[in-house]
Amino acid sequence: MAAVFGGLQGDRYDRQYSDAHLFRRIAQYVSEHKLQVALGLLGFLAVGMARAVRPVFISAAVDELVGGSDLLGFLLTALTIVTVTEYISNYGRRRFTVVVIGKIVAQMRKDAFQAAVERDLSFYDRHKSGTVISRITSDTQEFGDVMLLGSDVVSQFLSVVILFAALLSYSVELTIVLLLTMPLVVFAALAFRFVARIVTRQGARAMAVVNDNIQESVTGIRVAKNFRQEEMIYNEFSAVNVLSYRINLKRGFIMSLVFPTLGMLSAIALSIIVWSGSHSVISGAITAGTWYLFIQGVDRFWFPFMNLASFWSQFQQGMSAAERIFALIDAENEVIQTDSHVISPLEGRITFERVDFQYDAGEPVLRDFSLDIRPGENVAFVGHTGAGKSTIAKLITRYYEFQRGEIFIDGKDIRALDLKRYRGKLGVVPQQPFLFSGTVLENVQYGNKRATPEEIYRIAQSIGHGEWLDSLPDGLDTHVGERGSHLSLGQRQLVSLLRVLVQKPSIFILDEATASIDPFTESQIQDAIELILERSTSILIAHRLSTVRSADRIIVLREGRIIEEGNHDQLMRSGGHYAELYNTYFRHQSLNYVEHAKEMFATVGG
Repeated sequence: MAAVFGGLQGDRYDRQYSDAHLFRRIAQYVSEHKLQVALGLLGFLAVGMARAVRPVFISAAVDELVGGSDLLGFLLTALTIVTVTEYISNYGRRRFTVVVIGKIVAQMRKDAFQAAVERDLSFYDRHKSGTVISRITSDTQEFGDVMLLGSDVVSQFLSVVILFAALLSYSVELTIVLLLTMPLVVFAALAFRFVARIVTRQGARAMAVVNDNIQESVTGIRVAKNFRQEEMIYNEFSAVNVLSYRINLKRGFIMSLVFPTLGMLSAIALSIIVWSGSHSVISGAITAGTWYLFIQGVDRFWFPFMNLASFWSQFQQGMSAAERIFALIDAENEVIQTDSHVISPLEGRITFERVDFQYDAGEPVLRDFSLDIRPGENVAFVGHTGAGKSTIAKLITRYYEFQRGEIFIDGKDIRALDLKRYRGKLGVVPQQPFLFSGTVLENVQYGNKRATPEEIYRIAQSIGHGEWLDSLPDGLDTHVGERGSHLSLGQRQLVSLLRVLVQKPSIFILDEATASIDPFTESQIQDAIELILERSTSILIAHRLSTVRSADRIIVLREGRIIEEGNHDQLMRSGGHYAELYNTYFRHQSLNYVEHAKEMFATVGG
């Protein structure tokens, strides 16, 4: 079995729901459209009755042919009316069904997207965005297609119920014989049920891997071209595509057994009915028309089950899609708030008390960490990679849940704050600034929708006398391109800082980019930073000397612990770890160092 069903592992938040649970969840969506559902059910009933009555009229016509009655014309007319009624009712049924299913899929897609937006950052650390996208787009569409297929099967089952009542009135004995053949098809359908759910779930996961690979490849196409790796990303896509092909081939092989199996069982059942009915006709217990009715009844009874079994692959794929959608909706955040206090105004006092934190079990990042940051204080964190600098910022923004200790904001437990309003008081500039497609103005207003273009222009002019804004072809109306690709790195940083400035945050968090910035752009960026520092408590994860020296206090970290703190001059005089970091990473950025290097170069050159 492992060779057939092996392949892909599910996401950590995946769940396996019972069919009853899935149907209850789906019914909740259906119940929101009662009027359309009621009209659709009327159409179902009309179609079911028409389909059930048609073979009865045909059977009566056969008897009339044998007996030579004058009712044949009437029966043919009635049969025509039934057929037209079936056509009109089926059109109405499908129309209302399509409308309802479209609304359900749209709502389910909204719920899945909302769930994806509400997941915390640790969720996206562990799960690829491409697989999440696949659940919101591909799985919801797959589910809608299967619901439409299911509506046809329901209509067929309804006609079976009505036909059963008619058959029972004609011959109880043959009806019992027909029912005794039913366990054959029911057993076959149930046998395929378990196998189909597994292979279709694997097929959906394979499609998610393909989607994720495409999304990652397209997003990183510039890097691939820079390193001439177009062939490599094509080969990677080809590999996952082949994996998806093989998994779906296994699914197709398993599902291809449905029709031959059901065809063989149908032939057995038909033989039993023909044999039993012929004896009844000869004995005079039933007429030839009734016998023909029961021969038709085999197909009429079996067709819904055969249809369900033959389309079991799609049905199970739809159920697997629903399972994956609901798993995303039901995924739980690690960050849990215990209350919803609002601090207004937010002064910006931040207190860590003996905090322990780890991203993965057994790999601690912060150990027994304690720190008090005063309102309006500018604190810079320095240390080697992995020391815990960015982690502190992520805990202040409440992106991750700490395992032990407490964090207080203005004396309030951070876990008891209204998270949305609290984050509205934070201004965060990440290490890699991200801009949305649109204009500079639209990106800046993203942080404060109420900020007017005039206000934004005035603030932008206060940064480096507005020279950076004048360098843009259309000023604030300049289109930034996808992810800000039309702007330089320095310009993207300035737009990100301007976005924070108009937000007027109480707590400012800057995780500076490590990329090289020319001195002119650096001075403009520093202007923007200083404007924010004047009005906020600031957390500076420092990579540049200018930022470090502007801090009121420098915290030196090593392996999640504070080993030194003080201002620049104090730490340099102490000759500790900070002095070592300064001489290794920061000293070459100082003006004195640059001037000395120029003099040395001139001396060597002379």
